[in-house]
Amino acid sequence: MGAGIAEVCARAGLDTLVREIDAGAAERGRERIFGSFDKAVARNKMTEDERSETAARLSFTTDLGDMADRHLVIEAVIEDEPMKVDVFSTLDKVVEADDAILASNTSSIPIMKLGIATQRPEQVVGIHFFNPVPVLKLVELVTSLMTSEETVAAAHSFATDTLDKIVIKSQDRAGFIVNALLIPYILSAIRMMESGFATAEDIDHGMVEGCNHPMGPLSLADLIGLDTTLAVALSLYEEFKEPLYAPPPMLSRMVEAGLLGRKSGRGFYDYAPH
Repeated sequence: MGAGIAEVCARAGLDTLVREIDAGAAERGRERIFGSFDKAVARNKMTEDERSETAARLSFTTDLGDMADRHLVIEAVIEDEPMKVDVFSTLDKVVEADDAILASNTSSIPIMKLGIATQRPEQVVGIHFFNPVPVLKLVELVTSLMTSEETVAAAHSFATDTLDKIVIKSQDRAGFIVNALLIPYILSAIRMMESGFATAEDIDHGMVEGCNHPMGPLSLADLIGLDTTLAVALSLYEEFKEPLYAPPPMLSRMVEAGLLGRKSGRGFYDYAPH
């Protein structure tokens, strides 16, 4: 999702710096973003001049220290709490502006856990985008008990006025609004398939044709990534200890086997090239 966030920021006219784990990942991110620009030009949603101007606003690095001059940093690493905490601890040390906002794109981890990794928890906030970021308008704005009103106002303005997103506000609970409702629905579908009650195809067709959902729950899990789905479920279960958030064994086994959905080529469905 980091590529999508970087893309919408650059297209909104912002000087955008992307930090990746290594040069190979940075190049893949660049190709993903520029490929999206090419599609926009082909569909007459962007001119060649706009493409060049937007690309010029993007730069890439592998050094988190290069974020020193940024006034807003959005973390979008994998849904792993220790890794995110480490990123925020490092950002707190390197970002120089006293009023800089440190934001997380986490889909489930309480913002307070990230805020207390810094010396400025009042400037830490959740800005949770939805995938694909350039297409979906929604952003969850998540504030901890320590987030200041100034940070909330600035983050809200960034999402709505700068990025033209639709903002919903959530309290700082694992899963926030959307995933607290979505994950139990997906887990229920996995349990139904796991029990042999219905096939993946019939479960998905039922929700698409019967409830007018654009995508069935198992196809959606494949799109989200089964590893991410599992991580969010575990975060929710840790917070609330309610059975509806407990990951089914099938989900855990699939993740252990590397069957992560679209990104691995196989999940509940097969996406491998033929």
